[in-house]
Amino acid sequence: MPDIPDRKLKPGAAALRGRLTGQSVLLLAVHGLFAVAGALSGTFVNVYLWKVSHEWGVIGWFAASSHVVNTLTFFIAGKWVKERGKLGILRAGLLLSALFYLAVLLMGRRSADFAVMLGALQGLSAGLFWLAFNVIYFEVTDPSSRDRFNGWAGLLAALSGMIAPWSSGFLIARLGADAGYRAVFTLSLAVFAAGALVSFLMRRRRAKGTYEWLYGFRQLGIPDSPWRNVLPALAAQGFREGVFVFLIGVLVYTATRREMLVGNYFLAVSAVSIVSFWLAGRLMKPHRRRALMMAGVVAMPLFILPFFFDIRYSTLLAFGIGTSLVYPLFAIPMTSAVFDLIGRDETSANHRVELIVLREGGLNIGRLAGTLAFVAGMAALGDPAAGERSETMFTWLILGIGSFPLMSWLFMAPLLRRPDPGRNRNEGVRRGRAPVPNRS
Repeated sequence: MPDIPDRKLKPGAAALRGRLTGQSVLLLAVHGLFAVAGALSGTFVNVYLWKVSHEWGVIGWFAASSHVVNTLTFFIAGKWVKERGKLGILRAGLLLSALFYLAVLLMGRRSADFAVMLGALQGLSAGLFWLAFNVIYFEVTDPSSRDRFNGWAGLLAALSGMIAPWSSGFLIARLGADAGYRAVFTLSLAVFAAGALVSFLMRRRRAKGTYEWLYGFRQLGIPDSPWRNVLPALAAQGFREGVFVFLIGVLVYTATRREMLVGNYFLAVSAVSIVSFWLAGRLMKPHRRRALMMAGVVAMPLFILPFFFDIRYSTLLAFGIGTSLVYPLFAIPMTSAVFDLIGRDETSANHRVELIVLREGGLNIGRLAGTLAFVAGMAALGDPAAGERSETMFTWLILGIGSFPLMSWLFMAPLLRRPDPGRNRNEGVRRGRAPVPNRS
């Protein structure tokens, strides 16, 4: 039997109706604190690196080193998570995230000279946190509650993204650049520490099994394995994500030269995300994932088109609000479907760590490829402000990168068809128990 004991539930109990457990609520609290700390400083780290270097290459290599170390961390730390435990790794990720901001504080304006090293530290901390988080998330949710959990997680991230960057922009504007950035990075450090403290309220789960280093890779060699579709879909998702996570905040700053307006920007777009994630979480059902995900991936590139007229605050705001409206239609089914696949049967559930490592490897391959493509494109284009042609080519580059989720849908579409309830009655596991009826 799988080794994911959680809470005692009888068939037909609350979890089958999609309700969240006490442990999943605690996990959401840790996720929320991590999101707040990241939102306070995450955007402004990239802005800060831009201010002290004025080079896209510095930001790109910072991101690239983060993705490389993140991938290696997932692969290597997977053994500890499976054979020793998860909560210690979760706390280590939170504390190393705090250490990252402490390092930025101590280095100050020399941070750009150590961008690759700082990116590696960020990749290590994020890798440890998200590896443990994703394994615990799999254990405290099931297919009936997964969409709801993801909806709440997105809602908390959006709320954090609304309040925290605005607060950071206000502090920087009020205290002045150097003192403001120091205050913001110090605050992030404290919130990460608070997340580590909350994690002590979570129940420790017994580790069991032996980590199989190549299990995930072997799935790709099976002719009919769904992972042969999932991995390129994840890479396509990561291709966009790896660039846009730093690109938009820096573009807003270069268009306005004011941190306060960067905070206002994220206040507006995250307010829209709060509503859209809430609605998508309620609307999303397994049988609707395919159609809703298609709507999301078709709409997302359309909001880049105004950049062909001009990249200014108003067009960036239109992009941010529009993307926030439709992004949950892509993100929620993508995440839920992959984790449902991890728990589709006893064998998969017992190898959940290895499959989560495979999932994260696909995302990071895409993130790294997207970041390197962006760095190479910028090296070829030069300064987008140098002329109209250069700015137009820059927009084509952004549009190309931003359209990659379309490939995610093409690969995932065959797996998102509404399952046959009869076929699923004898498949899958829920929270490590025997297969349950009507798994979808």
